[in-house]
Amino acid sequence: MGLSAQQLKGSLDALAGVDADIARSLAAVGYPEPRLRERGYATMLRTIVGQQVSVAAAASVWAKLETTLGAGCNPEALVGASEEALRACGLSRQKQGYARSLATLVLAGEVDLHALPADDEEAIAQLTRIKGIGRWSAEIYLLFAEGRPDIWPAGDLAVQEALARIKRLEARPDEKAARVIAEGWRPLRGAAAIFAWHYYSQSREPV
Repeated sequence: MGLSAQQLKGSLDALAGVDADIARSLAAVGYPEPRLRERGYATMLRTIVGQQVSVAAAASVWAKLETTLGAGCNPEALVGASEEALRACGLSRQKQGYARSLATLVLAGEVDLHALPADDEEAIAQLTRIKGIGRWSAEIYLLFAEGRPDIWPAGDLAVQEALARIKRLEARPDEKAARVIAEGWRPLRGAAAIFAWHYYSQSREPV
């Protein structure tokens, strides 16, 4: 599971103690709610299902998949399903390829979502072996499902925009600059990321 409310509060209090911009922003919008997901195959499959569609559309597709494949859409059932059956659930051909890649790697034991490498970069490398899972999706999984404390999705546009507001920059930083800005927040960058999303949604300060 992801970082708990208590972990988030402790981490953000620590960051506020060393960064006046975090302290000011935390006072303005308060603490974020935890973002918690179950560790494992079903969460990663739901990530694939939810790519580039609305939350409501993703929920509809997932419900149809579970009706067709059974609760949790276990990998054996998914691999054995026909293209027509999966399309009827709302999965495009491209997403079917991604889903089958996940299921196949899990069944072969080549990706164990319950025993990923402890090193964050090694875990990201393993997750991105799954078709359709890029660095951002891997980072989101490690943060929300495993609660890894130092994950920093610097390529996320909302994180970048929040950084511009929090640090009062003239323009939104790119991914490289976002990584540089957050160096001083190690090893608590995961809480900083969750706070950045919260700040982005709550704050309407101009950049």
